[in-house]
Amino acid sequence: MKIAFIAHDRKKEEIVNFAIAYEKTFSHHELYSTGTTGKNIMGNTELQIHRFMSGPLGGDQQIGALVAENEMDLIIFLRDPLMAQPHEPDIIALLRLCDVQGIPVATNVATAEILVKALERGDFAWRELVHKYKPGDIE
Repeated sequence: MKIAFIAHDRKKEEIVNFAIAYEKTFSHHELYSTGTTGKNIMGNTELQIHRFMSGPLGGDQQIGALVAENEMDLIIFLRDPLMAQPHEPDIIALLRLCDVQGIPVATNVATAEILVKALERGDFAWRELVHKYKPGDIE
């Protein structure tokens, strides 16, 4: 499974702690993140993460491109609902793409924990079919 981590500035410590708590689970998957978030997680865990640019510099859009191609399986995006973000249109576009493609996305730790527990149980095995059969393969 391809999993992306994104966190606004005031949520970075929270996502690092979350990654530490579920490091064993995440270690079995292909991980992606925006720049600083990935740097912080890798600095506090043994996880290897493909880092894109920082969110405001286009990292959200880079992850969004994978979502648009249905190449991302799960996103943990800890948003700060109390702080205006200069790249809010990019954030809304990413969340819209997740809805369009049916990509599970958590925007807070409570939902992220539910998704990770589902991941551990194998509840997202259906995503493997998405990767196996591309549009046009099944008629």
